[in-house]
Parts: sequence; C-alpha cells; structure tokens
Amino acid sequence: MQKVYGSAAEALDGVLFDGMLIAAGGFGLCGIPELLLEAIKEAGTKDLTFASNNAGVDDFGIGILLQTKQVKKMMSSYVGENAEFMRQYLSGELELEFNPQGTLAERMRAGGAGIPGFYTKTGYGTQVAEGKEVKTFPTGPDGAEEHYILENGIFADLSIVKAWKADTTGNAIFRKTARNFNPPAAMCGKVCVLEVEEIVEPGELEPDHIHLPSIYVHRVVQGAHEKRIEQRTVRSKEDA
Repeated sequence: MQKVYGSAAEALDGVLFDGMLIAAGGFGLCGIPELLLEAIKEAGTKDLTFASNNAGVDDFGIGILLQTKQVKKMMSSYVGENAEFMRQYLSGELELEFNPQGTLAERMRAGGAGIPGFYTKTGYGTQVAEGKEVKTFPTGPDGAEEHYILENGIFADLSIVKAWKADTTGNAIFRKTARNFNPPAAMCGKVCVLEVEEIVEPGELEPDHIHLPSIYVHRVVQGAHEKRIEQRTVRSKEDA
C-alpha cells in the first residue's frame, strides 16, 4: 500500500469533514503537526473538536484554527499562552473539556487499544469528576477502599501527528518531548496521517528504536518544519 503523499493537502484528501473529532499530537510547541494543521485551515473544515494536550499559541499549532473559528470544542490539559483561546472560551464561543494530562494520554491510548473506558483516581472530588460514574475499589488487604471515576477512551475520526523520521511504510521515531502525546494520539484515530522531517526506506530504521509501528499509520507526508522555543530565557549582556 502506498502511504507517502506529496503534500499535507493530498494526505488529508477525502478524510476531512465538518464536525469531526481530531486527535492531534504535540507537547507545548514540540511535535506539533504544523503542516497538517495549516492544510486543515486551508480546507476550511469547521465545527471541529480537537483532543490535544494544548492548543498551541495564537499564531502556531491549533491556534491558527482558533483564529479562523474552525474549532468548536477543545479536549485539553493545558491552554495557557493563547489569548484567542481565552477570549473565545470566556465569551462562550468555544467549548472546553479539561482533562488531567495523564488522563488525556490514557484516554487516547485506551481508544487505540479498543478499550471503551477505564477507572482512575485522578480528578475525584473535583470539577473533573462532575457527571461521571464513581466507583469504589479495595486498595489493600485491610479492606480500605478508594474512589475512582470512569473515563471514556477517545476514538477519533482522524489523528494528525508529527515524527522526526519514518520509513515509507509508516514506522516512526519521535524526538525527545515530541514523543509524549504523538504516539497515543496516533493510535486512537480511524485514520492516522503522519508528517515527518525525513523519510527513509524500509529496513533503515533500527527495529528497537521505533516508537510507533506502521500498523497505526495510514498516510505519510514529508516537509520542512519550524523549530520554535516556547519560553526563551537568557541573561542580559550586563548580567553575563
């Protein structure tokens, strides 16, 4: 099966539709599928729900889709550093479903593994637990019990992720913190589109180094990527 496409727009052809749920990789400004997000912006697909750790910044990542008001809802853990996100949420234009960071990652991983739901202690007794099933489980030999809340696995219509390197079949390697959310995001989509910095031939990647097996990847696109620093902190010359 041919998985390599010539552009992000070609890689997304036929899979976008209004109102869809998209799982997007990225951690801070690392590992953001910027080429695919730009292609979604150009396609004009609207009423989107994004499951993503964060929403980028105003002019980068999912932030560019917030600017064009193509996003209806965010399922996220961290939404700071994005003024447009804050404005839309506070004005009631944008829905927000907060998830503890580990819970969001596990919801994606569960969806990819075909698990419809799981129980976790995280969030019990807070707003995160409102409207969710609560159950007690024994936690030790003394019969003590603790409360857990039921979280649903995420089954996305589309996954968009970014890797450092992949072969033509879709086996992928991520670099450093870009690995945090990209693999589980890739796993939970009906269709996974992967953008990479470099494509190699099958057999060139060391099998033990592969972070995402090709079975999860349906389409691959290569392109140049911007290397952003989320918070650049340096000393002034006077203090050096």
